[in-house]
Amino acid sequence: MSHRPVYIVDGARTPFIKARGKPGPFTPVDLAVQCGRPLLMRQPFAPDAFDEVVLGCVSVIADEMNPARVAALRLGMGDQMPAYTVQINCGSGMLSIDQAFRAIREGKSNLVLAGGTDALSHSPLVFSRSAVNWFARLNGARSTGAKLQTLLGLRPGFFKPIIGLERGLTDPITELNMGQTAELVAHLFNISRRDADEYAAESQNRLARAQKDGTFANEVAPMFAADGTVYDHDDGVRPDSTADQLAKLKPAFERPWGKVTPGNSSQITDGASWVIVASEDAVREHNLTPKAVIVDCEWSALDPAVMGLGPAICSMVLMQRHGLDLSHIDLWELNEAFAAQVLGCLAAWEDDTFCREVLGLPRPAGSIPRDRLNVDGGAIGIGHPVGASGNRIVLHLINAMRQRGLKRGIASQCVGGGQGGAMLLETV
Repeated sequence: MSHRPVYIVDGARTPFIKARGKPGPFTPVDLAVQCGRPLLMRQPFAPDAFDEVVLGCVSVIADEMNPARVAALRLGMGDQMPAYTVQINCGSGMLSIDQAFRAIREGKSNLVLAGGTDALSHSPLVFSRSAVNWFARLNGARSTGAKLQTLLGLRPGFFKPIIGLERGLTDPITELNMGQTAELVAHLFNISRRDADEYAAESQNRLARAQKDGTFANEVAPMFAADGTVYDHDDGVRPDSTADQLAKLKPAFERPWGKVTPGNSSQITDGASWVIVASEDAVREHNLTPKAVIVDCEWSALDPAVMGLGPAICSMVLMQRHGLDLSHIDLWELNEAFAAQVLGCLAAWEDDTFCREVLGLPRPAGSIPRDRLNVDGGAIGIGHPVGASGNRIVLHLINAMRQRGLKRGIASQCVGGGQGGAMLLETV
């Protein structure tokens, strides 16, 4: 069966803004609308010309069930616009593109708006199970005596909620939080604390340089809060970061010897990203200029305890399916959940045992030169709004390849729960 070519013709994202201990100025849908409006306004077709809208979102808030549909309506895409939300943890924003890719490739759609959003600062507060049971007993008490009896069981601890994000970032199977899985990857591949801090400092410096030289000018759409505040850049950047400075931070998860710290981990952030995915017919009909063609996408799974190695598996499967190896990939965007996790993937491809036993290769896969990897920084400085990151890395990979005159790239991320996603793209 022959498949139709699928193009990405445009895209935009919000600045990614740090969570600062309280709900930020934008909900997940607010974020999606803020970058969606200017993106749609510059297109030569009406917003209702799309066939469907797909949006990745992990931390959906109660007031915005199915945020894809809420965003589509607020973007003026019409009452008849189908819209659905997808969720695969950290890969949700990429999964939305993959859904669009498959729908267009197989002839179901011609034009799809695919995105990702999350406002992690709006993560809900969750009561403990014992507190919930107490509230349920109180609600179920019918007589005054029963209510008084239930009230006697009230404990101060019932009013100490847990941030929902804290639970969401802990794997329910292994009972390890995401930082602990990165510690395990670092242990398996002998990634040192110094290695992680040097990588993190380099990532911050690359982001600072990219912001200064205008790299993101055509990618980031400014946001405007209700109080008039303008957000026009990723505000988690620490431009003067050095490994020596980062070495002063204490381990976040495994004290005192752990290697994962707040300084070499992705930041808790709010942000959104969209791309427009089109068929050849849509390109011709609307006189669009494709930026890249989506060649293929792959999802893989592994032990949740080492979920950070997901990119090393899915990217290799993707390359092998197309007769490629590491040397054929001009540029990489590998989401920086943790510096130790990125370095672990690089080390895995150089490790004979991993490549033989896990990837089924006869020899180590090889290495990726650092000047081909996350060339303008990554989530350590930009942040990681979980539902949006997979979309952002695809959008930026395309822009970075075009700016450098490069042809072929892979965007990949590890996925909480023990999975990985990778997308192979070529510039047009």
